Amino acid sequence: MSTLIVQSLNALLNTAFLFLIAGGLSLVYGVMRIVNLAHGNLYMLGAFAMVGMAGLAAPAVPAAALIALLPVAALVVALVGAAIEPALLRPLYARAEEYQLLMTFGLLLILEDVTKLVWGPTPLSASTLWSAFGTLTILGSDYPTYNLLVIAIGLMTAALLWAFVYRTRFGVMLRATSQNRRMAQALGINVQSVYVLAFAIGCLMAGLAGAVIVPIQGAVLGMGVDALVLAFVVVVIGGLGSLEGALAGAFIVAVVRTLAITFFPELELAVLYLIAALVLVTRPAGLFSRS
Repeated sequence: MSTLIVQSLNALLNTAFLFLIAGGLSLVYGVMRIVNLAHGNLYMLGAFAMVGMAGLAAPAVPAAALIALLPVAALVVALVGAAIEPALLRPLYARAEEYQLLMTFGLLLILEDVTKLVWGPTPLSASTLWSAFGTLTILGSDYPTYNLLVIAIGLMTAALLWAFVYRTRFGVMLRATSQNRRMAQALGINVQSVYVLAFAIGCLMAGLAGAVIVPIQGAVLGMGVDALVLAFVVVVIGGLGSLEGALAGAFIVAVVRTLAITFFPELELAVLYLIAALVLVTRPAGLFSRS
């Protein structure tokens, strides 16, 4: 029973983590129709930003108080995204998708090198934050309290993002722009501002994912590419451009990964790719896509 509880909580942890990455990727595509190949390295930037700020603040504040730096690291990545969209992506909207893919791939390489320049090639850790929260006993099983906090952050972010998109006036403009950019512009919506904010929110989610996961697994160069691959598997299964699909796809991938690691770890990625391939063959738009 204790093993089942731990595995279930690990599945929820992976769901929260994957949704933060894939949700931002899906939002950007849903509004702007851009497949952002640099999304994984924006996630990596959030991880290194969290490590850097934690290292500066650690001598002066209690370890548990470093939790306040999570939104700050995410905001740093959001500001980077708000600068990238008008400077590098906006001139390419009128061009073929290949130009956008090349630009975001170039950003992937640039962010990798900038991260290496600022923080160096050595893996870094913020494990003091993870250790500071200790463990909690749940039905006889000890489980890290910080992991439960990450689950709560993921669920809260999903709820807030859904409310923002479907229950606010700006959310209406966001959805209108995603459905028909020219009509939205003709009705007086500032499409450029919508694009900047949508891209910044997508980057914010990627940065938050990196910030919350770094106390658990550390920050290392190349982690963005691994996360990007998993994010694409999630959005392929759930449907690119669908927030509900991103959440459902994250849950499916998390459960499959947890089971695969437990019973046949050598086939973990192969099983995920097989599921993604089956979805592409049977329902190319994703399981939860809609018009």
